[in-house]
Amino acid sequence: MSSRTIWILGYTAAALMMTVVLATARGVAANPPQAATTEVKIDNFSFGPATLTIAPGTTVTWINRDDIPHTVVSTDSVFKSKVLDTDEKFSFTFTRAGTYPYFCSIHPKMTATVVVR
Repeated sequence: MSSRTIWILGYTAAALMMTVVLATARGVAANPPQAATTEVKIDNFSFGPATLTIAPGTTVTWINRDDIPHTVVSTDSVFKSKVLDTDEKFSFTFTRAGTYPYFCSIHPKMTATVVVR
């Protein structure tokens, strides 16, 4: 290997290291954080937990563990699932802070709330 090749390799490695150092100093993570996710279980004619508090950007997945169909419908029409049979899922990502009450349109006494802050 010539001294010029060694110099180029050394220069390239140094430039790569400076890029990593600068990105770290600016707060840019080498591995960006994964989006938060959480699950709500539908079982025995209820949503669990009944009140869920999450951060903006969190994806909530509802899974029907009951042996009868249910839906997940927000009272302000922000989200609405199809009819979920046993073990079917519905997901929604909450991007804005607020309180989101919801219910099962088949069984309207089934209610719960997602709080985003």
